[in-house]
Amino acid sequence: MAYKDISSYGAIGNMHSAALVGLDGSIDWCCMPRIDSPSVFAAILDEDRGGHFRIAPIGPYESSQRYLPETNILETTFVTPTGTVTLTDFMPLSPVRGVDVLPQDIHRIVECTKGEVPMQALFRPRFDYARAFTHLHLMPHGVLASGGPHEMTLSVNVPITVNAGAAESRFTATPSRPAVFVVSYGRDEPMVVGPGRSHQRLETTARGWRHMVEELHYDGLWRDEVVRSFLALHLLIYSPTGAIAAALTTSLPEHIGGVRNWDYRFCWLRDSAFTLGVLYRLGDLHDALHFLNWLLDKCSLFRDRDVLQVLFGLKDDSGTEEETLEHLEGYRQSQPVRIGNGAVYQLQMDIFGEVLLSINTYRRYGGYISHEIWSIVHDFAEVVCRRWREPDKSIWEVRGRDRHFTYSKAMCWAALDNAIAIGENTGCEGDFARWRAEADAIKEEVLAHGWNEEKQAFVQSYDSDALDASSLILPWTNMLPPDDPRILSTIEATVAELGHGPFVNRYKVDEADDGLPGEEGALTMLSFWLIGSLIGCGRIQQAKELFEEMLGYANHLGLYSEMIDPHTKEALGNFPQAFSHIGLIHTARNLSAALRE
Repeated sequence: MAYKDISSYGAIGNMHSAALVGLDGSIDWCCMPRIDSPSVFAAILDEDRGGHFRIAPIGPYESSQRYLPETNILETTFVTPTGTVTLTDFMPLSPVRGVDVLPQDIHRIVECTKGEVPMQALFRPRFDYARAFTHLHLMPHGVLASGGPHEMTLSVNVPITVNAGAAESRFTATPSRPAVFVVSYGRDEPMVVGPGRSHQRLETTARGWRHMVEELHYDGLWRDEVVRSFLALHLLIYSPTGAIAAALTTSLPEHIGGVRNWDYRFCWLRDSAFTLGVLYRLGDLHDALHFLNWLLDKCSLFRDRDVLQVLFGLKDDSGTEEETLEHLEGYRQSQPVRIGNGAVYQLQMDIFGEVLLSINTYRRYGGYISHEIWSIVHDFAEVVCRRWREPDKSIWEVRGRDRHFTYSKAMCWAALDNAIAIGENTGCEGDFARWRAEADAIKEEVLAHGWNEEKQAFVQSYDSDALDASSLILPWTNMLPPDDPRILSTIEATVAELGHGPFVNRYKVDEADDGLPGEEGALTMLSFWLIGSLIGCGRIQQAKELFEEMLGYANHLGLYSEMIDPHTKEALGNFPQAFSHIGLIHTARNLSAALRE
């Protein structure tokens, strides 16, 4: 097999674990029992060593994919010279949300709808990122795979053999007899399977996804795209804790052959303001409150340390220490392959602003500010007062030197502004006059040193001339109104220097001194930030045109990666990415409202 385009995959999951399924019927990425667990299939990172589970016709075919309406259940259809086959892939939802359960299952149902089609299933699990030796043992009803502490079964209702580290089944798909394959992580013996049981789980899972969509509050334009993004976000939620991963994958490159390859299977506190805003606005109060409680729990652990850990594993025992897997060649030879993320203990002062923005969003949607919540708000405001003058790594988590990033300073201002708003609107007590004085000092400094007169734009860091697309979010902090001339000229300068049609680069890598060599693609999220900025300054028709163009750069299933190559339009980076879909939802809502007005 050869590496497929990142955009050629569909994603399935059950709010515990998830998998990527290619148009060729191959599961090339899956971590169990959680999204941030070691992989069991990782062919997307090494086509030879990584492991995969492929079900496809023997011989030529054409394939297509779709989701069952308003679900995360994936159908891959193969059209061959002798017939047509549908492969249905899904992970059953737990009947009780929020419970950590084993085994974790993937159901794969092969149904022939026309003619007869010779098929092959090839099962090659490789535990622990292919570091553990994987033993396959043929048993009644299927295969037991084991390696180190890991156990997984493949249960089948067709003949299967084991040879040379792989299990293979060759069978003929006919309309009269569906073939069923069930992968179960955490089970030590294959079970009797058949279409009846799997179809029952299929129907239950479809009802579960559709119930979530039925609760969604959205009456704007582009509803289908919003629903798909809403469902994609739920593939990234770890239901037992409420944490939301930034993406399903690790080390998919930001530039083919480059070194900018990161593990995004963790929850960044930075994402909280944007994620909670989406969940509340769409009426998903269950997941919003669950995520907020997780967020508050993590914040309470660090509020007395004058620093805030920027990312967390999905569960307390998740490992976040960065490590390089030298035995894997990387997607299309893009090395290194990393697990864990070394940004975990960076000083990123913008985090305080984003967390307090999320808590204020909770308040504005009717949430109760308890004594515990206010104590976190109060302590964070005090930390910002003490430390906002320090340089940091900021939103892009640079691996170069610390600097006075304009974005971080603006978010420190937002932290104090939102803390004051929370306190004044709830009757909580704080030193609001001092907080406002510090906020005024931050604003004065940003306007003096974050603004470049020659560029007529806010720049990446104090007294530099490098532009940074994070400046597009400045009007959302309310430090300056969206129609302020400095905001308008910053948008123009950013588009001129960093834009490529609807695409926007974070910065010019040869000017930014981010501590890494090589190029990168345009960040998908920034396209939506640009469109949001255009909405804010009244350029509605231009915003609509760019938004509709961006919709065309989703993959065949409506999923977005972290980045897009602005020249080839190829998907880059980890996939699917939460921030991209959060940006789509926010933009669709705001643009729909602007067009109605």
